Amino acid sequence: MLVLLPPSEGKTRPSGDRVLDLDALSFPTLDRTRQRLVKALVTLSSGRPARTMDVLGLGPTQADALTTNAALLDEPAGRADEVYTGVLFSHLDLASLPADARERADASLAVASGLFGLLRPSDPIPAYRLSGSVTLPRLGTVSGLWRDVLPAALDEAAGDGLLVDLRSGTYVNLGKPSKALAPRTATMRVLHERPDGQRKVVSHFNKATKGRLVRALLLEDARPATVDELAEALGDLGWTVERSGNRLDVVVTEV
Repeated sequence: MLVLLPPSEGKTRPSGDRVLDLDALSFPTLDRTRQRLVKALVTLSSGRPARTMDVLGLGPTQADALTTNAALLDEPAGRADEVYTGVLFSHLDLASLPADARERADASLAVASGLFGLLRPSDPIPAYRLSGSVTLPRLGTVSGLWRDVLPAALDEAAGDGLLVDLRSGTYVNLGKPSKALAPRTATMRVLHERPDGQRKVVSHFNKATKGRLVRALLLEDARPATVDELAEALGDLGWTVERSGNRLDVVVTEV
C-alpha cells in the first residue's frame, strides 16, 4: 500500500548543517524536473520582491519566504515529515510513533510536492514556498511540469498494491494515477454528520481526520490490498466508512 499525502503550506525551518542534495531524495526519475524547478524558484525569488510575491501568491506577512527561497541551496535540510507542519502532519505526528511504525511510514507514505514531485517522509528538504498552483515565468504551470512524469513514479512506488490518494485537488493536478493504477486507487472524503442527520464536507478537520486515520493504520500495521480491504480495516479501527465506487466517505459526528 502506498499512501499519498498533500504537503502543507506551513513549514518549519530545520536546523543543522545538512543542505539540499537532490541526489539524496527518493524517486530519482524526478530529478530533472526538480532541478528545473529549484533553479527557477531561486532565480525568481532573487528578483523583484513585489513581482515574486505576486507570482507565488504570497501576502505581506510572508515576505520572509522570498529570502528562504532565494537561498534554497544553502538552507538547512531536514526530514520532510518534520519540515511540513500543517494540520494533517500534526495529527499524523510521525515523530511520536514507535520505531517499527515509523519505519512503515517511511516505506509506505509519500508526499506530493510542487517543488519536488514526490517525497518520502525521511527525505531531507529545506523549508520552501511553492504551491502546486503557481505559474512560473518561462516554465509555465507547476502542475504542467509534473503531469507527464509523476504518473510513472506513482506506478513504480505503488507496484501491484493499493494507492490511497489523499491529495487535495491542487496536488492531484500534478499527476493523476495512470490507467493501470486508477482501478487500485482509493480516494477519501470526510463528512461531518450533524445531530439532525445533515452532512457537510469539512475542510480543516478533513486534514486532521486524514492524519489520524493514517496514523491508526500505521500503528495497526494494516496492509489492505484493495479498496474493500481498506474500508474494512478502517471500520475495524472504529471509523464509520461508506463506499461510493473507489471513494471512501468517512463520516464523523465530532470535529
